[in-house]
Amino acid sequence: MSENPQEPQTPQQPGPAPQQPGPAPQQPQGGPAYGTPQPAQSPYQGPPQAGQPYGQQYQPPLTPSDERLWTVLAQIGPFLLSFIPPLVIWLVLKDRSQFVEQEAKESLNFQITLAIAQVAAAIITAITFGIGAIVYLAFIAAIVFMILAAVANGKGAPYRYPVNIRFIK
Repeated sequence: MSENPQEPQTPQQPGPAPQQPGPAPQQPQGGPAYGTPQPAQSPYQGPPQAGQPYGQQYQPPLTPSDERLWTVLAQIGPFLLSFIPPLVIWLVLKDRSQFVEQEAKESLNFQITLAIAQVAAAIITAITFGIGAIVYLAFIAAIVFMILAAVANGKGAPYRYPVNIRFIK
């Protein structure tokens, strides 16, 4: 029972407890609570720009020095990792620079051509019992072409490989 006999008793009903007015939640000193829109900030960012996939942030074009750097890396990267550096550079930077896209595709096509030539050279060497190993001397020319491409791209000039199957247009 209740301690005060003069208060009438109300039956208990299931449900949420009544809200008691209390102090308002305090905001951090730095500004409004997390998730509340700022007056100068609009949660709507607008439609995507022409040629820009939905939901992707705008990325500024590359500077000429950055273009030269990435194209040189696309040309000399295959010395260590075959076709992977030009492929990654092409996929990541193709929307930011036409020059980087063109030169990375050129390098990638050349590396694919070299991979096919290497398989063919291995088959020729196996069929001729090692005499066909002289075909591997052609890869010295490939190294020279990659160095020439890196030098031309370092100067900001495009380079076209003389022997290249262009799989990626």
